Amino acid sequence: MTFTKVVKNKAYFKRYQVKFRRRREGKTDYYARKRLVTQAKNKYMSPKHRLVVRVTNRTIICQIVAAEIVGDKVLCSAYSSELPRYGLSVGLKNYAAAYCTGLLCARRLLTARRISSRDEKSLAELYKGDEEVTGEVPSATSFAGRKYTVQSDQLDEEIRPFKALLDVGVRATTRGSRIWAALKGASDGGLDIPHNPKNFPGYDPESKSYDASAHRARIFGAHVAEYMSSMEENDPEDYAEHFKKYIAAGVTADSLEDLYESVHAKIREDPARKPKDKSRKFDEAGAFRRKAKRGLKQRKNRIKQKQLARIMALQRMAAADEDSD
Repeated sequence: MTFTKVVKNKAYFKRYQVKFRRRREGKTDYYARKRLVTQAKNKYMSPKHRLVVRVTNRTIICQIVAAEIVGDKVLCSAYSSELPRYGLSVGLKNYAAAYCTGLLCARRLLTARRISSRDEKSLAELYKGDEEVTGEVPSATSFAGRKYTVQSDQLDEEIRPFKALLDVGVRATTRGSRIWAALKGASDGGLDIPHNPKNFPGYDPESKSYDASAHRARIFGAHVAEYMSSMEENDPEDYAEHFKKYIAAGVTADSLEDLYESVHAKIREDPARKPKDKSRKFDEAGAFRRKAKRGLKQRKNRIKQKQLARIMALQRMAAADEDSD
């Protein structure tokens, strides 16, 4: 008879410590969060900023978040559900839409942040990012030798770019994921986000080379256009059903790139959040009204009516059976 060691004995259960709630729910990776949030002790009140990217069932969310003692503080946010305002009403969750959402978040943040309390100039005027999408990873080095992931001709020695670290949550960081599209959009929008192209589409891990043109094609929806063309040619019925929203919006495979270019230009022109329309007045005629609750007498009377209706129905059924006999 072999000896089996009891691992989970009384001492184990006495020393067992319950994990954090969000760890038990699988929502937060605290190992990564500690390294994203913890700041040097000599940098008082200068928190690390994070570019938080989340992909839901219907939208893509980009937020600039700073951690505080009381909790995380969201400085700026952008949703792919805002893209119809800029002319993109279909495909709000693909790779190209993720790029647009990251670009919108970056431009919105830099437009709102002033250089100083005395200067009305915003960071968006200094750091315009990559206005012509090339797919290349920007890099610049300051006089002090520090490296930034911004355009070298836009780097200012006195006013540094806004730095943020990518926060992917618990999502898998696979090559070609939409997370990297949001990162690329925010980087091209003028933010300093340390990254490399190893997870971008177009990177070959065997030869360790990066094809920026392949990444650019994906940003402009070339993979969607290719799929649309092949389906339209091979199976028009499936094409009409699968891309019916694209057809209704007048979007074709040939017009996709021009559409995304116009969306990028409109985002750069006006990235500010549109205020909600509060001018709508309350319409009593068309408003929903809750029914008044029944009183005790009404409820008892209703029960009696139901009982009588049931008795009469049974009597009719019995009379019909007697007539048939």
